[in-house]
Amino acid sequence: MDTTLGVGLIGSGFVSRIHAESLSACPRARLLAVASRSTARAAGLADRFGIPEAVNDYRALLERPDIDMVVIGVPNDLHGPIVVDAALAGKQIVIEKPLCLNLAEADRMIAACRSARVKLMYAEELCFAPKYVRLKQLADSGALGALTLIKQSEKHDGPHADHFWDVDRSGGGVTMDMGCHAVEFFRWMLDRPPIRSVYAQMSTQVHGNRTRGDDNAILIVEFANGVVGMAEESWTKPGGMDDRAELFGSAGVAYADLLRGNAIETYSAVGYDYAVEKSGSTVGWSFPIYEEAWNYGFPQEMAHFVDCVLDDLVPRVTGDDGRAVLEVIFAAYESARTGRKIALPFSSDARRPIDLWKPA
Repeated sequence: MDTTLGVGLIGSGFVSRIHAESLSACPRARLLAVASRSTARAAGLADRFGIPEAVNDYRALLERPDIDMVVIGVPNDLHGPIVVDAALAGKQIVIEKPLCLNLAEADRMIAACRSARVKLMYAEELCFAPKYVRLKQLADSGALGALTLIKQSEKHDGPHADHFWDVDRSGGGVTMDMGCHAVEFFRWMLDRPPIRSVYAQMSTQVHGNRTRGDDNAILIVEFANGVVGMAEESWTKPGGMDDRAELFGSAGVAYADLLRGNAIETYSAVGYDYAVEKSGSTVGWSFPIYEEAWNYGFPQEMAHFVDCVLDDLVPRVTGDDGRAVLEVIFAAYESARTGRKIALPFSSDARRPIDLWKPA
């Protein structure tokens, strides 16, 4: 009896390469095929990771009976239709963040998966990053007392792919792209209490020639238990990825730098091949990361999702969590437009976040 899971990748860009690397190292997974509109990129990914088949239509993956689970890493505007198609085909589903472009679409995706009795697993890697997992263990143990404030920030100089800059495809700017990490980080760290309100400030400081979306944002999320979450997001920070968290409690405080504490302090007069994600130059002082994907939590995330399917476990992060994150993101864009604190629950029908902040 085969005790491994047949997996297909839908998408061939940056995040799909990370997923291919993670799944290739997972002993319970068999990476069988990759689908992408770019035949060349799909073939390149297949060749690099020894994936047996590369196709240019994801429906070919859905027709294969030996593929049990699909991992979807495509532009945001394609998430909804592909998830529904995958559910109708009976495939278990891992979907990249953000879940989709609007709450109505999120509801259709979740309903399709429930009707088909397949798992919809939301790929929020911060819930698997080893340093943040340890941070949560400290909080859960009472080491910091009663938590009062959580901060999380993610900053770099902008997205990998052009579709992120196009709000018609992405739905928004840096808040949609990276704010979703912070919101789910807060929810997970606190064991997902209800959210009372969201207040946000957003601006387009540097990239106004490339996007109608925000490239800097601050979000303040108030939870029903009194804890406040503060998210700082930026597409304007040069010099590589920055990902940090801080927990403040009645009996202590903890700081976690996801990457810098795991880097090698280096000076090079000539530069070298690679330091860390988004690093524009390696000349002079730099901080090359080691085991980068492991530090982010990607291999642990994929191994967990494979286990969830094979052992019928409840995923650590689900499609319902992805929807809850979207609701906060939508409220944040409304807050940034109106200058008001927005109470939850918040309904935005079929609009995109950018339509709330900068109506077309």
